[in-house]
Amino acid sequence: MLKAELPSSPIPAPLQCGRFKLTFERPLVMGILNVTPDSFSDGGQYALRGDALRQAERMLLDGADIIDIGGESTRPGAPPVPLDEELERVIPLVEQLRGANVPLSVDTYKPEVMRHALAAGADLINDIWGFRMPGAIEAVRESDCGLCVMHMLGEPQTMQAGEPDYDDVVSAVRGFLEERVAALKQAGVARARISVDPGFGFGKAVVEHNYALLAHLPDTAPQADPPYPILAGMSRKSMIGAVIGRPAPERVAGSIAAAVCAAERGAAILRVHDVAQTVDALKVWAAMREAGNPGRARA
Repeated sequence: MLKAELPSSPIPAPLQCGRFKLTFERPLVMGILNVTPDSFSDGGQYALRGDALRQAERMLLDGADIIDIGGESTRPGAPPVPLDEELERVIPLVEQLRGANVPLSVDTYKPEVMRHALAAGADLINDIWGFRMPGAIEAVRESDCGLCVMHMLGEPQTMQAGEPDYDDVVSAVRGFLEERVAALKQAGVARARISVDPGFGFGKAVVEHNYALLAHLPDTAPQADPPYPILAGMSRKSMIGAVIGRPAPERVAGSIAAAVCAAERGAAILRVHDVAQTVDALKVWAAMREAGNPGRARA
């Protein structure tokens, strides 16, 4: 019987991530741990430290490869959180989870939070501002942590005000990420520490722009050989709700479909709320890929 040869994606470059060197023969699953009272999907569920630790343990048992800790909601219109409050939410969790032997990511744009998180043992800084805040590059430059550089149009308070406008959203995102990656490298940050994120939902038209970015995911990153690792974070977002017509807590199936689409297009890291379901879906996807391309790594 003839076997259908499936198109393959090149394996992204390894990512130096603090205590870990991540490789991407398969997409890695990043579990979202929001320790905020106002996140769009699970606000308040894990604001208490004990609840957050139990959720982290559940995600690790479910197969999470990375835990991403966030102490400030960045949903559209979200108000900023005072520095001391964000530190109190995030740093004790980093300290308590450091022994879990899994990369710990901290989702922050504040240089002072970055410094404290790295001192507490964080392995990756996930910055929605793309390390544009004054002092952000300096806060991470001398460490060996991984960096995730995200594209955002505007800022959380205003990014979805009106209708975001691009001549070509894919080219615009790639140009922004190229500039930020160049700034990091010029400051002395090794390429091996850098990953990128097109910023689904951050200053994009809900359907038109977000799904164009998903369809052309490899083209959103700075061009390189091997490719920069791309993080795709679409879990439960409005781009899912706009298509399936369900509120955030009921967008699990749609989010998994988006994650598999991103994996098919070469995503290195999938940032998700629903770890077990995503891990299962990726196993089925990987089995299909292996059957179509026996003997090939990853895709």
